[in-house]
Amino acid sequence: MKSIKIIFFLSTILLFSVCKNQDLKKDFTLKGFVFGTTYKITYLNSDKNYQKSLDSLFNEINNSLSTYIPDSDISKINNGNESVLIDDYFKEVFTKSKKIFNETDGFFDPTVGNLVNAYGFGPNSEIKNLSDEDIKELMRYVGFNKVKLIENRVVKEYPEIYLDFNSIAKGYGIDIVARFFNEKGIKNYLIEIGGEIRAKGVKHDNKPWLIQIIDPLNIDNGFKTINLTNKSMATSGNYIKFRVDSLGNKYVHTINPKTGYAKESNLLSASVIAEADCADVDAYATAFMAMGLEKTLAFLEAKKELKVILIYHNKKGDLSEYTNL
Repeated sequence: MKSIKIIFFLSTILLFSVCKNQDLKKDFTLKGFVFGTTYKITYLNSDKNYQKSLDSLFNEINNSLSTYIPDSDISKINNGNESVLIDDYFKEVFTKSKKIFNETDGFFDPTVGNLVNAYGFGPNSEIKNLSDEDIKELMRYVGFNKVKLIENRVVKEYPEIYLDFNSIAKGYGIDIVARFFNEKGIKNYLIEIGGEIRAKGVKHDNKPWLIQIIDPLNIDNGFKTINLTNKSMATSGNYIKFRVDSLGNKYVHTINPKTGYAKESNLLSASVIAEADCADVDAYATAFMAMGLEKTLAFLEAKKELKVILIYHNKKGDLSEYTNL
């Protein structure tokens, strides 16, 4: 009888402990500023606030890949330091970029950094009254095929080549957070950094992760609703980030790596959605803006897994939309 009482007592303690741990689990929403933009990260049914851990991850990524930090690895490489041994973050982004550079026939190209700076969209000073000759000279240093990784060092064909991974870094940062959550056993989350998003699992009551985006063709009625459960989404557009000089010339932030010019194509916005890493859809969205509508549609014929919402000017000059959702 005594042993039965002990077992019952221990079982009661164990049941109380399990219930207590379950009660401690809750939902978290973390907000902040990173990569030059804002973030909002929601994860469900966790017993810990991972803010400090995520801050540490963001710091590591910045120290590897941020062109806005003078002593980051990429800044050292851009300044001619050939002895930098790259870390795993840099290596993965470089490898992904090379893959998408090849897939898009060079329309996604992280070596446009000198041009990004010249047009006033980067950390370095812009070139005032940028001429055709200036662009021609800068184009000598554009081409990701002119850069290689050899024994964890970046080897550039020209020392002037300037790497800029900002068009893939936000998506990559989201992927790193997603991997962290997966390792911690968190099954349901939505990560958003600067408008790029990745979601996994479901919300409470098995409801999917739904997001709303502005519908520019139906502004009065507002929004499109998209199910992002187990998907990533990235959007690139020139309707917000552009610059007009003193002569009234408009320069968009998407530089065409084929021509070196920062002129609008007929494609105004590209949203890419896929069951893939957010870094990948981030890079594809950038490439599509440089490609323009016709080349993008041709590319999508061979990449059926990519779903898109494309906003463009039709031949009459009116706003139109293409989507394969």
